[in-house]
Amino acid sequence: MINRLYDTSLGLLTDLYQLTMAYGYWKSGKAEQEAVFNLYFRKHPFEGGFTIACGLSSVIDYLNEYRFDEDDLEYIASLTGNDGEKLFEPEFLDYLRKMELKCSVDAVPEGTVVFPNEPLLRIQGPILQCQLLETPLLTLINFQSLIATKAARMRLVAKEDTLLEFGLRRAQGPDGGMTASRAAYIGGCDATSNVLAGKLYGIPVKGTHAHSWVMSFDSELEAFETYARYMPNNVTLLVDTYDSLEGVEHAIVVGNQLRERGYDLGAIRLDSGDLAYLSIEARKLLDEAGFEKTGIVASNDLDEYIMDSLKIQGARINIWGIGTKLVTAFDQPALGGVFKLAAIKNEADEWDYKLKLSEQAIKVSTPGIQQVRRYKDGKGYISDMIFNIETPLVGKSTMVDPYDFTRNRSFSDTASYEDLLVPVFADGQLIYTLPSIHETRDRVQEQLSHFHKGTKRFVNPHTYPVGLEKQLFDLKTELIVKLRAGE
Repeated sequence: MINRLYDTSLGLLTDLYQLTMAYGYWKSGKAEQEAVFNLYFRKHPFEGGFTIACGLSSVIDYLNEYRFDEDDLEYIASLTGNDGEKLFEPEFLDYLRKMELKCSVDAVPEGTVVFPNEPLLRIQGPILQCQLLETPLLTLINFQSLIATKAARMRLVAKEDTLLEFGLRRAQGPDGGMTASRAAYIGGCDATSNVLAGKLYGIPVKGTHAHSWVMSFDSELEAFETYARYMPNNVTLLVDTYDSLEGVEHAIVVGNQLRERGYDLGAIRLDSGDLAYLSIEARKLLDEAGFEKTGIVASNDLDEYIMDSLKIQGARINIWGIGTKLVTAFDQPALGGVFKLAAIKNEADEWDYKLKLSEQAIKVSTPGIQQVRRYKDGKGYISDMIFNIETPLVGKSTMVDPYDFTRNRSFSDTASYEDLLVPVFADGQLIYTLPSIHETRDRVQEQLSHFHKGTKRFVNPHTYPVGLEKQLFDLKTELIVKLRAGE
């Protein structure tokens, strides 16, 4: 769908240094050297205990249409260096013109619960091509995973309540709004107010009316009656333009008029004030008037913490309209995913494993062509082990905590498990059948149901065990020692 939003190729959706590195690979004869990169993140967002992988559908759309159009190449040709001379020579532009993606991509399916340092995508192919994909893949995965995680947290609080995404007007531009609507639905929202997202992604659309509708009439009651007259099958009335509880009484009048016509009052909406108190009092008024099934919508800069507080206070809200705090990931606006080289073929056609060193342990990358094995028992998921697929796992497997080698656990070869990364592209050809957005949304809830509730709590969540298979841990340690010794 991403290509339907832009009437242009998206080959230039990258950083300049990806192009300059690609040029360097080409000039030095390394362009076709086979390499492996892993895309992962280092820390859960929102100080939480889990993250939802999201964005693979957009990655597939992007890679299927990957190209450089003539106007792209003309623009690249116009770029100059510090001396005013051209950055790229014509032969390189011709290389890009004729280039066809040959990369293989393995990925964690959208809607999967994932953890720090686990590869969400593994890209294998010519190093020039892999390098060009770094920035677009990160921008497609990072934000969607962030928003899907935020929505999943809100769904945990909402439980069986209806959760609506109302954030387009507060989103970071049109693309941010579209991306957020899609990811929020996958994460657990039931519908969106974003009509274009409804059309393109098949997300249910919902909406009420604004205060301006009420203010445009001489009275609130007249505004409600007029709205119900012309849209009797979609009546949710915003009651807080003037006096909220008086607004509820006016809504009840209109509800009785609707019933005379064979319709019903769907809901009332509160957008300001003490939402706990007002929803409790509104519920009393509605129930006393015989409108027990009429819902109460709440909005007004809600997030999972405010929702949880309102529930603790006994609020009678059963429909939540979430905007700014969801679509902007207000309390943490970036996931911080990274894309690191992990292996490269040498002249003997063997893998040389690569590692980025750092003074910060969290920033030391992991070498290898990685896969994630998720172990489970009769109660749910118990541990994830990252391993190198080039190193056979025979018999018992031992997993080591990469930050504390004294902590490890072992798994027998008969233990129940699943490997998370699945083949998506093979040598540039799509081989993966993408689930529907609704199936992906269901996957999020199914996945979360298999994790201990401590992993899902918001304050001091339980740390789900993730580690490196012993042979991979030893390889990483060996490379660190060599690099620190200057070898």
